[in-house]
Amino acid sequence: MHQLLQWLALPQFGLSTVFVVSFISATLLPLGSEPAVFGLIKLNSGLFWPTIGVATLGNTVGGAVSWWMGLGAHKAVDRARGSATEVRALNWLRRFGARACLLSWLPVVGDPLCAVAGWLKLPFWPCLAYMAVGKFMRYLVMTSVLLYFMPGQLGG
Repeated sequence: MHQLLQWLALPQFGLSTVFVVSFISATLLPLGSEPAVFGLIKLNSGLFWPTIGVATLGNTVGGAVSWWMGLGAHKAVDRARGSATEVRALNWLRRFGARACLLSWLPVVGDPLCAVAGWLKLPFWPCLAYMAVGKFMRYLVMTSVLLYFMPGQLGG
């Protein structure tokens, strides 16, 4: 773990910034990590895969924190029961189970989805795995598309 943190802290690469921004953006706080990911890759194209990996890791860990927050909320207060819309959403999540966490990359609903998965006590490790796959694909596709439409001069 110490080596991982040491590698993430390399300021000349900006990977620590990408990790922190990706982590925070995966919680319920409104922040987007895409500009940090894209900016670092534009500055140093040789860091494409490390940046995608660090962003995925940070965003997945943030999703895991949201999952745990949801579990804690379930134990503390059950306010969501009663509304037909919320009941339908909860039933949908129960039906799809941990696989629903593949959608954790979606704007607006993705981060709360992780919290609701915890609230429903969906299994943590499968949820985390699906979160990681969804978030990895998001960063890979989003960054590739941005690089295609805004190629410019890459550094590195």
